[in-house]
Amino acid sequence: MQLDYSFDREHIWHPYTSLTNPLPTYGVIEAYQNRLLLDSGKELVDGMSSWWAAVHGYNHPYLNDALKRQSEKMSHVMFGGITHQPAIDLCKKLVALTPAGLDKVFLADSGSVSVEVALKMAIQYWQSQNQTQKHKMLTVKNGYHGDTFAAMSVCDPVNGMHTLFNQVIPNHFFASAPSCPFDEPFNASCIQEMETLLQQNHQQIAALIIEPIVQGAGGMRFYHPEYLRQLRLLTEKYEVLLIADEIATGFGRTGKLFACEWAGITPDILCLGKALTGGYMTLAATLTTDKIATGICNGQAGVFMHGPTFMGNPLACAVANASIELLLENNWQLQVSNIQAWLEAHLLPLAEFEKVNNCRVLGAIGVVELKSSVPMEQIQAFFVEQGVWIRPFGKLIYLMPPFISQQSDITKLCNAIKSWLQG
Repeated sequence: MQLDYSFDREHIWHPYTSLTNPLPTYGVIEAYQNRLLLDSGKELVDGMSSWWAAVHGYNHPYLNDALKRQSEKMSHVMFGGITHQPAIDLCKKLVALTPAGLDKVFLADSGSVSVEVALKMAIQYWQSQNQTQKHKMLTVKNGYHGDTFAAMSVCDPVNGMHTLFNQVIPNHFFASAPSCPFDEPFNASCIQEMETLLQQNHQQIAALIIEPIVQGAGGMRFYHPEYLRQLRLLTEKYEVLLIADEIATGFGRTGKLFACEWAGITPDILCLGKALTGGYMTLAATLTTDKIATGICNGQAGVFMHGPTFMGNPLACAVANASIELLLENNWQLQVSNIQAWLEAHLLPLAEFEKVNNCRVLGAIGVVELKSSVPMEQIQAFFVEQGVWIRPFGKLIYLMPPFISQQSDITKLCNAIKSWLQG
């Protein structure tokens, strides 16, 4: 089967890619386990989990069966005035698994939308408390929370598309990115700028939003759990809500089921997505506390002002339920700890190469940070030739493989990176 690459180049926009001078695309005709089969017949070991979502790999019979069974009942019904068992079951699971106190669940379409929902929740909560001046957000540089407008406004102000849209997105408060590495002693000075911003501006700030422990697309940086714990204390002190964006880190990726667990904290609002359905369908959830939900519903509007068409989609909820069941049955802790050990054995030694600035591993995340940006077209072609799918960006070559990956798969992925560094 040969795909129509000519039509693809002329008419289809791929993410972060020029339509007039596009990067090459590779046609996938089948995916199974942790393998992608190209139309050329070449098989690739997947190191990306399809942007960190396909934790169980592809074409999994348990997930396939959940979709099939649900599709025979109903694929979708509106969530306004209607409920159904897949949504009820999913929300029960999420309340049980997430940090204590997060027992109100809003189901949305995608990670970016879950962030939009979280920001709106924070603003509407303070409006219900007659503190309408609290509508600004506080965050850190090098963060990434999505590409929709409100989400984009709390991404990194330089690399997060702000410069293109700074005339139309809200202006918020930014502290420096956490400067306290995950595996080094915590230095209290790294939290001082954040405390100063809160002290001086808390009367305007509705919420502080952050990716717990791992800054993902903003640089794949790992920071110290104590920084997150101190943020929780500061937000309580200055009466600012804490939003944890666990879209990338949730469901075991960092070695904890949720990255907030590294600091032992419960945020006021939690965003989930990506691995929620095992990478099968788009679905997200925003969880909050009874205090926030009750405050919103006791306010002037009386309701939370958001309602996506595909909210609570039964197909997506059914496969999310199956994915969570599979995660727990598969002993995700062992899967992730094995991947971490294999990455430490094969990826960390690459720090010796002259081109490399730093190598780091946390859970099922491995990062090789180079001293200069990679030539995207050339490195992608090289990796495909090596039989692996790795999608670098900027100076970063990173791995977030499916949890089902075996030692030989991780070794092959790391060896492909090593071969690139060798020349």
